[in-house]
Amino acid sequence: MPTREASVETTRRLEVTPEEGEHDRMAHIVLEGFVPEGGEFVSAGPSVVEGIVNGTPVRALCGKTWVPNRDPKRYPVCPTCKEIASQMGWNVPGS
Repeated sequence: MPTREASVETTRRLEVTPEEGEHDRMAHIVLEGFVPEGGEFVSAGPSVVEGIVNGTPVRALCGKTWVPNRDPKRYPVCPTCKEIASQMGWNVPGS
């Protein structure tokens, strides 16, 4: 009698983490400020527009600091920024 071997397929989810230098080829999410309940706008740092116009560095949710000078629509959204924004319940651009 022939033996039957069980065939098992496994699917593994790979965690994709940006390698060195890949952060420069991604669009990042910058928190420019927020409005507390019943309050007025509170700045969280320089805005992207300020960074472009004045050459002021901005800080992304993932921690990357840079002077914005490229069109973010040409790049994929940083997975770390995207995850942080999603966890906060924010609408994530490029999703």
